[in-house]
Amino acid sequence: MEKITITLNVNNESHEVLVAPNDTLLEVLRDQLDFTGSKESCGEGVCGSCTVHMDGKPVRACLTLALEAENIEIKTVEGLANGDELSPLQQSFIDHGAVQCGFCTPGMLMSADALLNNNRQPDEATVRKAISGNICRCTGYAKIVHAVAHAHNPHQGCCDCNHKE
Repeated sequence: MEKITITLNVNNESHEVLVAPNDTLLEVLRDQLDFTGSKESCGEGVCGSCTVHMDGKPVRACLTLALEAENIEIKTVEGLANGDELSPLQQSFIDHGAVQCGFCTPGMLMSADALLNNNRQPDEATVRKAISGNICRCTGYAKIVHAVAHAHNPHQGCCDCNHKE
């Protein structure tokens, strides 16, 4: 298969990459650009561990052809932090113990970030709906839902978790 050069805009930086027509966005992000936060788990778009944003909307990178992402703003989990400073959502995951094995975490963060970009104070039902396409086999979701709901209001006094003051 003949490869072509395309430009991918990932985390506010442009990258020229050589891709085959059937290369997925996930393959190019991980194998060529070294953005390894997004994980491949099912390869069928049902688990959510490969979730990234394209123009602010969560998509499954394992089902998206790299060619489809040319000249579109792509954000990976590596783009959530500001340098060494974690985003409020990432910090909330830590503060609320929402990470166990960590395999689903990047996809959960990206789905939750897309929600929080439109609704900074979601209720539990809204959070559950937003992350419904992300499978976690470890946590039972309660701590994840709690972390998302309190990412922008961490001192709401609803729990006994150890929020940083």
